[in-house]
Amino acid sequence: MFAVKGNAIDLAVGVVIGAAFSQVTTALSNGVITPPVSLLLGATDFAELVIPIGGGAVIAFGAFLQALINLILIAITLFFMVKLFSSLTKRRREEEKKPAENPELKVLMEIRDELRTHHS
Repeated sequence: MFAVKGNAIDLAVGVVIGAAFSQVTTALSNGVITPPVSLLLGATDFAELVIPIGGGAVIAFGAFLQALINLILIAITLFFMVKLFSSLTKRRREEEKKPAENPELKVLMEIRDELRTHHS
């Protein structure tokens, strides 16, 4: 019964979409964004961007930059998605707040307005 509830299904869908989105952003980062950046930095691959610290050890800051680019892409996308969902939710709430047109209320308001014009 738990798996049929909306929250569990929503969570499962979110995880699957998140995994697919992660693959897309990684492919965008690896295949489109980092090649021109790595050429500007003088390396053919971000994995080659290292700082030797002695004894054969290196600080692989290229891998860190790659992960940072992925994080920034995901953060920007999530920001705009949350902003979109927030505006859609706000619109829906505003539409729900609008009172339904009641014909009796409309007639009563017309009578009120008519009485105001006669008393003035």
